[in-house]
Amino acid sequence: MTARLYALLMRGLSLFLPLWLRRRARAGKEDARRLSERYGRTERKRPKGELIWMHGASVGETTMMLPLIRRLLETPGRSVLVTSGTVTSAELMAKKLPQRAFHQYAPFDAPQMVARFLAHWQPDLAVWAESEIWPNLVLQTHKAGIPMALINGRMGAHSIEGWAKREAFAKQVFGCFDQILPADAPTAQGLSQFVDAPLSSVGNLKYDAPTLSFDAAERGALKSHIGDRPVWVAASVHAEEMDVFIQAQKEIGKDALLVLVPRHPSDASSRMLLGAHPTLNFAQRSKRQKPSAKTDIYLCDTLGEMGLAYALGDVAVVGGSFSPELMGHNPLEPVRLSVPTLTGPHYTSFEEVYAPYLQSGAIKVVEDGGHLAQIVKTMFTDTHTATEMTKRASAIAAKMSGSLDITHRALEELL
Repeated sequence: MTARLYALLMRGLSLFLPLWLRRRARAGKEDARRLSERYGRTERKRPKGELIWMHGASVGETTMMLPLIRRLLETPGRSVLVTSGTVTSAELMAKKLPQRAFHQYAPFDAPQMVARFLAHWQPDLAVWAESEIWPNLVLQTHKAGIPMALINGRMGAHSIEGWAKREAFAKQVFGCFDQILPADAPTAQGLSQFVDAPLSSVGNLKYDAPTLSFDAAERGALKSHIGDRPVWVAASVHAEEMDVFIQAQKEIGKDALLVLVPRHPSDASSRMLLGAHPTLNFAQRSKRQKPSAKTDIYLCDTLGEMGLAYALGDVAVVGGSFSPELMGHNPLEPVRLSVPTLTGPHYTSFEEVYAPYLQSGAIKVVEDGGHLAQIVKTMFTDTHTATEMTKRASAIAAKMSGSLDITHRALEELL
């Protein structure tokens, strides 16, 4: 693969883009009102002054960038454009972005659409987060003379191996970046071969993310509806592992409440979940229903309320970790809220984040779904272990911060 061949391929595929986007829009995976942004078009004018463009794949990456965005916007007259590729991230950014920051959908990675996007926005700095690397977007941004940075770089062994098979192309793409800040040592080592220079990990920006916020009055009101029952939270749960948590709640029974937070909440997925388990009593947050003594599962199928969900829990289980096809999610969110935290056995995407917590017993691994119910019930009664876990987790979290300052300084230098 060469840059020229890739550009020709994506130009050819763009002929089918209208059909592909319409199908995705019908499935709820695209915003039908904003499809023009996928072509690099927008009715929004470029703000005056300095503009920083920051790109992340979806909710996780764009949320991770929020503290950095706020830090960058401390400079007067500066604006931030955030691009991503999912409807959920766009909806969340509409709620979370501060003033002088706004969201657009990333253009399809075809040369003519990327050129249109860059000609309109003319950013003063381009920032990619983690592993969302679109070659035309990278190559044409570099060609336009725009300073570029890859921050919180995180790539698994499989991704590094894939790039290594096309080493010349990888060197073209990653050689465009003026600054690469890996989040972990394996990524630093893997990317070093593509830039012909040693890279070092600066730490994961998620270590410096603020504690998730929630409405304390709303938490109190929900707790009064729940009563004295213990609560366990299963968060960022994917469809492939949903039955693991449902079965565990059936085994635990009505002595406890499960707060279930789907990774991709939607009306369609919620209806399917409720329809598949008619014997269970659900309360749906998106319908403004309150949990009661009869509720088995409180379904938090809304966006931007993960902090509230975790704050209800006596125990938290981080999803995306009970299927070999999945690779885990960020455990730092429940840790910062002092909730004893468990994970399934599949967490390779956050292996380096988990490592110090697992070594000290601050987070525990549930080896398979068959043991989940028993371990959760044990955690409800073993208050000594739960307290020790949260103490150790808090101490580790305090030691691991610092990457936000490093990243901010690097971006200011590029500007």
